[in-house]
Amino acid sequence: MNRFRAQSIGRRLSLWLAIQSFVGLLIVSAAVYGATVYAFDSRQLEDLTQTQSLVLRLATEAGHSGDETMLRHKLGDFLAGDSKFGLTLRQIDDSVFFELRHPLSNDTQRITRFEIPPAISGRPSLQAELSLDIRNDVTILQRVGATLFVSAIGGALLISLGGFILIWAGLRPLRDLSGQVQELAADTLHRRVDSVNQPAELVPLITQFNDLLSRLQRSYEQLEGFNADVAHELLTPLTTLTSGSELALRAPQGIDDLRDVLVSNLEDLRRVSGIVHDMLFLSQADRGAVARRVPTPSLAFIARQVANYHEAALADADLIVDVAGDAAGAFDTALLQRALSNLVSNATRFADSSSIVSVKIRESSLDEVEISVENRGGTIDPQILSRLFDRFFRGDPSRSDSTMNHGLGLSIVAAIARMHGGQPTASSSDGITIIGMTLKRS
Repeated sequence: MNRFRAQSIGRRLSLWLAIQSFVGLLIVSAAVYGATVYAFDSRQLEDLTQTQSLVLRLATEAGHSGDETMLRHKLGDFLAGDSKFGLTLRQIDDSVFFELRHPLSNDTQRITRFEIPPAISGRPSLQAELSLDIRNDVTILQRVGATLFVSAIGGALLISLGGFILIWAGLRPLRDLSGQVQELAADTLHRRVDSVNQPAELVPLITQFNDLLSRLQRSYEQLEGFNADVAHELLTPLTTLTSGSELALRAPQGIDDLRDVLVSNLEDLRRVSGIVHDMLFLSQADRGAVARRVPTPSLAFIARQVANYHEAALADADLIVDVAGDAAGAFDTALLQRALSNLVSNATRFADSSSIVSVKIRESSLDEVEISVENRGGTIDPQILSRLFDRFFRGDPSRSDSTMNHGLGLSIVAAIARMHGGQPTASSSDGITIIGMTLKRS
């Protein structure tokens, strides 16, 4: 059955068309044959009925005269004029009164039996057996049946051939579409499948396929950009490590100088390690990793813990953190702490001095919670806002701390939101920037 399903659409349609046309023609042929049989049967019955009436009339006339010889003579003359009929008359003692029969089998003759009442009282009735030769009818029916059967086969073959040609021509747009798809490759994702002159049934499929190509093109471009960004981000610290180590090896260095070199190298190594760990985390999230949920009675408590962790950085920036609202549910506490830490850190870098960073928690629906961090600062351009959660993207690369923040923080926030069945959110207007995420409770 699976092999049959794997056949081409054209072959399956042609096969089913052949079967249906053959069955349909057989039904029509059977109806025609049945109507012919019924017509022959009605005619034979009518002939037998008429002949029976004539025999009864002759017997009645002969009975009135009382001449049995005249009855035999009349019956013989009548049957001699129509060779299709045979007749046998038997008396009550089963003796034969009259007989004119054809040596036919039961399949080639039709027989009717009736009783001839005595025309003169006192004489016994006669048992008549009238037969009709139907050999010609049987031969005609056989020929009609054979002709109809052969016609059904021939008609089915003719219809199947015509159907195959029509199906082959009808599937030409699919073959053209397949040819266009075969020409697509990684370096030709900018092309689109042409829907001009395509059947209306294929236009929605082509539209969806072109949309898929657009998404693939964007993903491929993002992947290429991501690879370039990874190379760039890793190249800078590795270059620093290499040049610093080479300088330390070329010139004689004191212990303090070597210690300074090692400290600088350690900072770069930690940066490289952080990038690698963040990339591994994002890779796991992309492969479908989900949050390990545990009952969490208070999200506000987690937010205050994160704020305490950033207390020194907030103090240096002359900022105050305010936590508003609360919610409970089943969440991955460690991931939420990481996401909130990234959001607070991002707000700390871009918030105006002597302002308030607000962490807001609210229940957006019965099964969803929204966490956002709001800060006052410059309004983010809409084009930049749409890319905030892209990997290695920095809204302001000219800032002095851009070398310490490699642009994966908000990407991790987006990944954690998706791992909780939610999505990241961002808005900026009138100097107020709100970045956060929605989370499913369980």
